[in-house]
Amino acid sequence: MAEAAAIQGTVPSPARRWLRRTASLAVAVPLLAGLLQGVTAPTAEAAQKASGSGSVEVSLDTLAPSAPVESDTLTITGTVTNEGKQAVTNATVDLRVGPRMTSRSEIEDIGRSGAYRDGRDPAPLGKPYSVAIPRLGAGLSKDFTLTVPVSKLGLDDEGVYQLGVSLTGQTASQSYDRVLGIERTFLPYEPEDTEKKTQLSYLWPLISTTHVSAETGANQQQTPVFENDDLATELAPGGRLHEMVTLGKDLPVTWVIDPDLLASVDAMTGPYRVKSGTTEVPGRNQAVAERWLDALEKAVQGHKVVALPFADPDLASLAHHGKEVPGSLSHLQQATALAASTVETVLHVKPSTDFSWPVDGAVDPSVMAVATSAGARNVIARSDSFRDDLSYTPTSARPIAGGTTAIVSDATLSKAFQGDLIRAENSTLAVQAFLAQSLATTLEMPEKQRSVVVAPQRMPTTAQAHSMAAGLKGLSAGRWTQPQDLLAAAVAQPDPDASQRVPGSGSYPRKLRAQELSTEAFRQMKDTRDQLDDFKVILSAPDRVVPPFTNAISRQMSTSWRGEAPSAALYRQEVMIYLRDLTEEVQLIEKSDLTLSGRSATIPVTVQNKLLQGVDQLVLRLTSGNRTRLQFDGESFAELPVKIDGGHSQSVKFPASANANGPVPMTAQLFTEDGTPYGAPMRFTVKVSEITPTVMLVIAGGVLLLVLAGIRMYSQRKRAAARNAEAEAESEASEGEADPGTEGDTEAGSGSEAMTGDEPDETRTDSVQPSDPTPDTGSESGDPSGPGEKVDR
Repeated sequence: MAEAAAIQGTVPSPARRWLRRTASLAVAVPLLAGLLQGVTAPTAEAAQKASGSGSVEVSLDTLAPSAPVESDTLTITGTVTNEGKQAVTNATVDLRVGPRMTSRSEIEDIGRSGAYRDGRDPAPLGKPYSVAIPRLGAGLSKDFTLTVPVSKLGLDDEGVYQLGVSLTGQTASQSYDRVLGIERTFLPYEPEDTEKKTQLSYLWPLISTTHVSAETGANQQQTPVFENDDLATELAPGGRLHEMVTLGKDLPVTWVIDPDLLASVDAMTGPYRVKSGTTEVPGRNQAVAERWLDALEKAVQGHKVVALPFADPDLASLAHHGKEVPGSLSHLQQATALAASTVETVLHVKPSTDFSWPVDGAVDPSVMAVATSAGARNVIARSDSFRDDLSYTPTSARPIAGGTTAIVSDATLSKAFQGDLIRAENSTLAVQAFLAQSLATTLEMPEKQRSVVVAPQRMPTTAQAHSMAAGLKGLSAGRWTQPQDLLAAAVAQPDPDASQRVPGSGSYPRKLRAQELSTEAFRQMKDTRDQLDDFKVILSAPDRVVPPFTNAISRQMSTSWRGEAPSAALYRQEVMIYLRDLTEEVQLIEKSDLTLSGRSATIPVTVQNKLLQGVDQLVLRLTSGNRTRLQFDGESFAELPVKIDGGHSQSVKFPASANANGPVPMTAQLFTEDGTPYGAPMRFTVKVSEITPTVMLVIAGGVLLLVLAGIRMYSQRKRAAARNAEAEAESEASEGEADPGTEGDTEAGSGSEAMTGDEPDETRTDSVQPSDPTPDTGSESGDPSGPGEKVDR
């Protein structure tokens, strides 16, 4: 409202006259003055809205060319929207140019300014470079296009100029012209090549979140299992990663790639499965993955490729919470070693693995130490962490202690394309600010060439990627910058005046520290590593199990989990549970209590292997809880080796000797060959029962009865056979003496029937018939069974 009054001159608004009357009453009534103090601000704001001042939003959708020369024609399109409650009449959209910016900080200040500033914002160019809008109703919008030759803009010298588009109009409550809305941007103007161009290295990151689980399908092909199918959406046309490749192939950039992304997409090119609730469904985006990898392989040709450690581990989290947990740093070394081979295998290019990139380039001594612990000699930092007290932007490369080089990227240029850039206006403003800052950097010291690195956000959105590409294309004329890859920037001649001191621990941003993985998270990773180490030693084919879990542990350290603590914890838990389930596939079968009679016996214990591969280097120990009653060759325990094929079981038999009657608690436990317990112990009870002389007599009597019964049966069968032979002989003799005829036939038949009828019953019942069952097999062998016994399902 103050701005509106200043524009008008001495004519006060109705709201201001009301405030004056209220103030005069407040002199006599202190209580009323106190009340007015609490309501003055909102009343003034309401009066400003009612009057229409500042109620029009001006949007700049396009500005072309973004960095013009004198012979060009500048075209600006946009929209004005009346957000007030009164209609705007007799309005004009004007272009305002100037003044020239003198420093990078001034550009930042102009970018943060809001409402129209009388006396500070430049005057409009006026006709014919304005657009008239007779009426703009409340809540309505109107598109506009401004076209003006660059030669008419009054650009006297090279540099960055303020460019404003404003709407001036009237409302019913204030029928005089005033600025109701304004939007500012920048116009970089460099008509000729500068003497010393800034060498600009722009990083083009290909990084995604974790998509692959530690699980593989229950088959010999080890089908990978994905947490979801979101990666396919990113790879498909219009997706984030698809656009990054499509845009990046035509830009002078250095590709910075997470090898885990390549490994995940490569896994998608074959059969894969996707978690869907409590089940898994087949993945169906093989063709999408193949096309993306093919496009990426072509896009990186002729470009430098930097491979981050596998899964892009969070270096600051490792430094602040993980390095005290044993094994964490060694896992970082494994991730670095895996990076080069993965990129070479998938993309057929040799990457550089000599760079580390902490989150947002924020460093302190511990972060620098961890970043270089896996062999990297270059750490990508950022100038808002590695601060310089200089009036100009120095070269990015700084040598620090230990032969390490800090590549200090420019913070302003690196953050130029953050935020929501879906709206065309936001994208246009970001591009112009980026170009303005790059030109201002060159003009700081036009006689001295410097090397500047730009490290944008790790995972740009699709809109951000398009804006980044537009900004780089705005530099394509090369009038004040020239492209340089990151490897060349790392060996550029450093500025002796630039700071080479690593920021102290207290300078690390609190916001970033709050997003780090906790120490407990790294302890959980160690537990998983330890369990995997115990498991792999018994496997006949450990290479089918170790890589998926090693990669999963690397993914647990990923930078992409920042701000996603619940999801990170769930992923760690799922990996641990799956590994535990696999180890439990090799287990002891529960055994019921048994009774041993006599002084010696064999105790069987069954080991089952449900894995798809064999297990070896296992030892089964059976321990007697009472050596006095039951022992193994004079010892309280016995050990036997275990080797089982996949999908089979083995019954391990322990010879034991009993010395006294009574129950004996037994414990069976699997161990690896180095003595580490494997799985849970299994307990059962053996009841020892001594055989007495009375029992022996009873058993002997029973055996005698069986022998006598056998002799009697043999005699009966022998007598029956003799009678059958005698009957057959008599029959043959009678047939030879009989005369032919009907009567003889009848007598022969009668004799046969009589003989058959007189045969004893026992002859028929005791004879062996073809349908009689075969005898049972012999008793079970006491020797250990081989590895080929199939599991009973």
